[in-house]
Amino acid sequence: MYKIIHYPPNTAIDYARPKLVKSWVGPLENTEYTCNLTVHIEFEPIGRRGDCPSDSSLLECARYLGVDIVSICGGVGDCGRCIVQILKGKVSPLTDNERQLLDKAMIAKGYRLACRTIPLGDILVKVPPQSLSTPQRTQVEGEEITVKPASSVTVCPVSLKPATLADLQADAERLRESPDIKNKVKISNFDIAILREISPELRLKKWQIQAAVRDGEVVALLPLNRNPLGLAVDLGTSKIAVYLMDLTSGKTLALRGLMNPQISYGEDIIARMALANRGTEQAKLLQELVVAAINEAIIEMCNETKKSPSDIADAVLVANTAMHHLFLRLPIGQLARAPYIATVSSAIDVKARDIGLKIASGAYMHFLPNIAGYVGADHVAAILSTGIYKEDSITMVLDIGTNTEICLANHRKLTSLSCASGPAFEGAHIKSGMRAADGAIEHVKLVSDKVEYQTIGGVAPVGLCGSAILDTLAQLFLAGIVDASGKIKPHPRVRENNGTREFVLVYGNKQDEARPDITFTQRDIRELQLAKGAIRTGIEVLLESNKLKYRDIDSILIAGAFGSYIDVASAVAIGMLPNLPLERFRQVGNAAGMGAKLALISRHQRAIAQEIGTRVQYIDLSSAPQFSRIFNKAINLG
Repeated sequence: MYKIIHYPPNTAIDYARPKLVKSWVGPLENTEYTCNLTVHIEFEPIGRRGDCPSDSSLLECARYLGVDIVSICGGVGDCGRCIVQILKGKVSPLTDNERQLLDKAMIAKGYRLACRTIPLGDILVKVPPQSLSTPQRTQVEGEEITVKPASSVTVCPVSLKPATLADLQADAERLRESPDIKNKVKISNFDIAILREISPELRLKKWQIQAAVRDGEVVALLPLNRNPLGLAVDLGTSKIAVYLMDLTSGKTLALRGLMNPQISYGEDIIARMALANRGTEQAKLLQELVVAAINEAIIEMCNETKKSPSDIADAVLVANTAMHHLFLRLPIGQLARAPYIATVSSAIDVKARDIGLKIASGAYMHFLPNIAGYVGADHVAAILSTGIYKEDSITMVLDIGTNTEICLANHRKLTSLSCASGPAFEGAHIKSGMRAADGAIEHVKLVSDKVEYQTIGGVAPVGLCGSAILDTLAQLFLAGIVDASGKIKPHPRVRENNGTREFVLVYGNKQDEARPDITFTQRDIRELQLAKGAIRTGIEVLLESNKLKYRDIDSILIAGAFGSYIDVASAVAIGMLPNLPLERFRQVGNAAGMGAKLALISRHQRAIAQEIGTRVQYIDLSSAPQFSRIFNKAINLG
């Protein structure tokens, strides 16, 4: 134990402490207390934990442990963006900055600013999605839902008597008739791959083994004292989330977020469908790209957890209808033309090996039901994980990505639609746009004529990723530099370039071609107006179809790749989201991935998903009679 005196904000202090932290800015007003030399901090849902110097702010601790928390102001307590929730443990007293920037309801729930908070001992911290830097929001993390594990796979430990000249019973029948098996499940079938393995495996394991049984079929043979594993996959147009699960405990053992390799054959799903429609070789290519990526993720996760892919006895995949069809190599032509009919909408089970997945030889992959041509199983999974299907309230779920699915739950009545928001939010078709990588500006703030920004990795800026694109439009609109029609008005940072106006966010280096100016153009604004107009139109069509007004909405849940890291205030400012109190909005991360996990570990949740697929009333947005009227208004800002 030793005593620390914390001085006023912005007072630089150099402590004699571990070299892991070079400098510190004291976040507290003249306070004095004692604490341990180091503290143990866990950041959830990231899963990062470790020991940090106790005289460090939570923001510094996060950076030391590799958790990138948003902080536009650099940690001086001005921007109010580094919001975290203290779940367990003691921290320093609330500061005046926090009282000004956080409302009373948030403070009551334990929310603090990471840059203003010092841990006074071991603590557990939750980092909301909106507080995470863009690269860490790889469409993987989401709000975890606790359910009692009851997977579709039952594992039966078996100890058999070896075959002898006096006992010539076949190996499969010996396993089937074992009392250890008969007391738990009834075996009606053996997968052919299991029959090819069973004899050598029984003898190798000295007649002691675990049989993994799914709906009466033996699908895997596992060593004793080893829990069966499961695989959950959320296959998105741009990104893929993969989870390795323990089917017995329901815990997530490892996860991966990766880009969908099909992007090299088309940013949008229409281009990929057109390619697949050219012939079987093209369709096979697109499918094999995804399978190879998932198999690589499986190997990485198993190596990380010291598990074996052959222990993965069950799998679940969710995707939009088009990605679902491409992954299964189902006919795609009729899905690309009106009236956009899916080949199959009900839930299906397919042998994982037939798809090319390298897991247990007899394991199945379960596909949740689709709803319509452009609303798929990922939407069903999002409805499942958010629980809106059972709430007696008016709640809206927006899964924002290249394609945005929206569901309105009106006291258990479910109405859904899809709107083509396009890739603009992910940086495509934007002059200085780029994907979330080092050097991408991820947050923007306009102060008078000065542009404040934060880049990914804290390095020199090279472009704008999706969250910064939305921030920029909101800041320019609020400052009056862009009017409600989207037109850029004169300003010291506005210039003409090839007959088009553009706002200069960052002036580059004229001597370095690799460091050009980073600008936001009139054409960029038009792209965003179309994207945000499509989303707002979808929201209004759902409300009108249910005879509801904005004020009737109790809460809006925002999910998906882009939705996980947008600034909700910016989305409200430009009119993409309705002008409701910010406390009615909640960013829930990858709701589809969470739904896939629920369906993997619980037969009951899988049955609910099937029921949701039949309950949802689908609206084709483009054919809605009020579409044109609403869209023409929705593209305006504000």
